[in-house]
Amino acid sequence: MVVSDAPNGGGSSSPPLVVEQTNTLGITKPISLAGPTDADLHRNAELEKFLLDSGLYESNEEAATRREVLQRLDQTVKSWVKQLTRQRGYTDQMVEDANAVIFTFGSYRLGVHGPGADIDTLCVGPSYVNREEDFFIILHNILAEMEEVTELQPVPDAHVPVMKFKFQGISIDLLYASISLLVVPEDLDISHGSVLYDVDEPTVRSLNGCRVADQILKLVPNVEHFRTTLRCLKFWAKRRGVYSNVTGFLGGVNWALLVARICQLYPNAIPSMLVSRFFRVYTQWRWPNPVMLCTIEENELGFPVWDPRRNPRDRYHIMPIITPAYPCMNSSYNVSASTLRVMKEQFRYGNKICDEIELSKAQWSALFQPYFFFEAYKNYLQVDILAADTDDLLAWKGWVESRLRQLTLKIERDTNGMLQCHPYPHEYADTSRHCAHSAFFMGLQRKEGEKGQEGQQFDIRGTVDEFRQEINMYMYWKPGMEIFVSHVRRKQLPLFVFPDGYKRNRMSRHISHSAEKMGEDAAKSNLGSSERSVKRKNDHEMLDEKLGKPEKRASISPQRLVCVSPESCSSQMSIDGTKGVRLAKNAGTKCEIKSSNGLLENGISTEGAYVHLSETGGVHPKNDSQNSRCSEVQNENGVDRNKAGEMDLDCLESAETASSKSLSNCKESAVDMDQRLDNTHNFQRTEYSDYVPTASSQALNCECIARCQTWKCCINSRRG
Repeated sequence: MVVSDAPNGGGSSSPPLVVEQTNTLGITKPISLAGPTDADLHRNAELEKFLLDSGLYESNEEAATRREVLQRLDQTVKSWVKQLTRQRGYTDQMVEDANAVIFTFGSYRLGVHGPGADIDTLCVGPSYVNREEDFFIILHNILAEMEEVTELQPVPDAHVPVMKFKFQGISIDLLYASISLLVVPEDLDISHGSVLYDVDEPTVRSLNGCRVADQILKLVPNVEHFRTTLRCLKFWAKRRGVYSNVTGFLGGVNWALLVARICQLYPNAIPSMLVSRFFRVYTQWRWPNPVMLCTIEENELGFPVWDPRRNPRDRYHIMPIITPAYPCMNSSYNVSASTLRVMKEQFRYGNKICDEIELSKAQWSALFQPYFFFEAYKNYLQVDILAADTDDLLAWKGWVESRLRQLTLKIERDTNGMLQCHPYPHEYADTSRHCAHSAFFMGLQRKEGEKGQEGQQFDIRGTVDEFRQEINMYMYWKPGMEIFVSHVRRKQLPLFVFPDGYKRNRMSRHISHSAEKMGEDAAKSNLGSSERSVKRKNDHEMLDEKLGKPEKRASISPQRLVCVSPESCSSQMSIDGTKGVRLAKNAGTKCEIKSSNGLLENGISTEGAYVHLSETGGVHPKNDSQNSRCSEVQNENGVDRNKAGEMDLDCLESAETASSKSLSNCKESAVDMDQRLDNTHNFQRTEYSDYVPTASSQALNCECIARCQTWKCCINSRRG
């Protein structure tokens, strides 16, 4: 059994020993070979102390429990394979030699898991033990009978088939791969290409999780520096709401690959330097140029690899992050134009804070301030998911969540990219409901830089209806499984999305917002100032801030539809397609949706789902009474969107001998960094047809930006 050599306790705050790297890892030469200064060592000690104080390291007791669980799981699968071998009439010697091996991958294998994290595991078995019956039926039944196993959930139709469960309270994701061997050796080298002979693509995908993790650890110059940096940036991504592969952001392997590339570019840097360089580089990265740790490998096995020239679908990937193990794939194919926009904003935010940390104007805690999603937009889509009980909700919610990315893509498609979506990768629950409930939210806004007529509407009724039809194709649908999509303004958000179950008073929001403001004025004063005044955009816009990161709290909003079950609904949601979106409390006993033709419809709230846009780029219902009551300001969670232009791209110019140098000192006459990145990484600005993936190629040509197919959208314009 292969178990990660992950740290069991907290990180050390003592200055690390820096050994200058002489070998070159990656497809290009390093940007800088400079090591840390005394100031860098001091900042690194502060960073490691912050990570330790934030509870990112598991205790020795939990680490011991994980090892025990892996050993028990290893014994279980070995016994399972021997049982199958005996039942199928093999010789006694074959029964004795029959074996299965457990490998780990993901955050546990990389050594960056935290308290309560799950363990990604892979069971490798012999050729005569299959996945469909032996794994998902026989092994499933064995696990179901064990007292230590709870919440057993098989997902055989997933892109990577998986069995999810808890073993002694530890969450386990178990994959299975049957390789072309009658006897699986205990010391099997899974990184060797021979394990891919005569296997199907689901098996390749199952094996590649472990193979990629092993390759990453081999391709970074300093594993411990890599681990600390990755642990830091995963924590940052979760705090800023950009950690979720399923909703179109980046997952664990994506962040690991991005961090590993920075480690290659700065081989002698310590974690505090690597965090700063991470934001510095990716703020300037010219997507869709790919991030790669090594050249793409061709193999006689013939599995498809990422190749925009040969595979038309690869040309539509807008943020390619390529896995280093054969067959090389794009690990970030879920990223959309909207989610890439959000991540680029957050990269700029991180870069700005790191500049101030290097100038001793901010502490590390400023980098990890939560993203106030429910204060960033004026309009939202609320997706309510209901089921008869918690078990049904678990399965139903997983299916809906896996399809939410499609709703984002469809809205982008049907509005020609004019209406941008920001899916938030956190779920909320209203425990006051009588049925099992979960909710997801999406922020809505007009595409930046685009001006439209006052009162312009985006009709997304057909888009949401198409999404509903796809959701209802769920093979395992049961009575009680429902989904409702509704448009809500910021003032109408349900109270259960706020940390304390209620909105803060206006004064506390004002003070808190002043302390966190990250706009242009932040560069001129300390971040922690609570005395900074906030300018009002207009007479009708005021501060609307909440205390902290929203948590799962339950409450009933008096301005929202609090239940969608016809039996328990006490308010009516009326949507009039001729006058935009209205939420009105009525004394009805049914949940009704009123379309523009006056008919009442049950189900998803799609009829009349117009989204109105103001001249300032906001998104709002055309309702004067609502507008007069709503006082809001521009988004201050990240970089000021109107003022944030292309930063002076001289940040990679120097050999980094003075790593505390601020980007704010870069001058406008400096050499364009896009050109520097191209030169440094040998990016070639040619067409895809010139790209041929070979072992000797230095970089991929990815200048061709995918153009989405143009679709018709229904846009109504009216003067307010």
